[in-house]
Amino acid sequence: MPGEKSLAREYLEALLIAVVFATFARTFVVQAFKIPSGSMEKNLLIGDHILVNKFVFGPRISRLEESLLPMRPVHRGDVVVFKFPDDPTRDFIKRCVGEPGDTLRLDGRELYVNDRHVDERAYTFYSEEPAGRFGLGSRRLRQSFGPTTIPAARYFCMGDNRDNSNDSRFWGTVPAAYVKGRALLVYWSVESDQEWVEWPGWMGRWRQMKDLATHFFSRTRWARTFRIVR
Repeated sequence: MPGEKSLAREYLEALLIAVVFATFARTFVVQAFKIPSGSMEKNLLIGDHILVNKFVFGPRISRLEESLLPMRPVHRGDVVVFKFPDDPTRDFIKRCVGEPGDTLRLDGRELYVNDRHVDERAYTFYSEEPAGRFGLGSRRLRQSFGPTTIPAARYFCMGDNRDNSNDSRFWGTVPAAYVKGRALLVYWSVESDQEWVEWPGWMGRWRQMKDLATHFFSRTRWARTFRIVR
């Protein structure tokens, strides 16, 4: 009997340690995130499931930590996950195109930062869809914006799909404290539309699981597995 109690205690301790470690990792190291919309096409697609590096932008207490740990501030070009400024309960994913102190403008879809042209051809995409999807303004605003100077401790973020993105052009800059991490890699991708990704409630979750189990192999985009996000 004492041996059984000791064994049960060991299992319980191991379980508690696993829970603590998983909670710590999700809070401070890495988080899973799925792409719910087409705002980052063609770089990230609806149905991509990605890992977010939450450690890279973590707070640094000393210069020793800065020199030894793989941590740094957000840089222009980083694809970041952050709390939506207008509704912090929601997470958004966009590309940082402006750092604190930068003066930014869009001129005929061309991005200029501090009066220097930024070549974005490697990742930007123009869908040519109507401007009214979000009710956020005209084609002119999507193609021409600014100039505007980014305040301290804030970032200007835009979707790679510039004609189909609800971003800083419409609701302003992202507070540094709202940035959760940098998109790292696609660990799984499934062909789906926006309606499938956003089925609500427990019934919606069950419907998703059933549909996925039936079409897992046929809908998985195998070529995108372990694709690094750039």
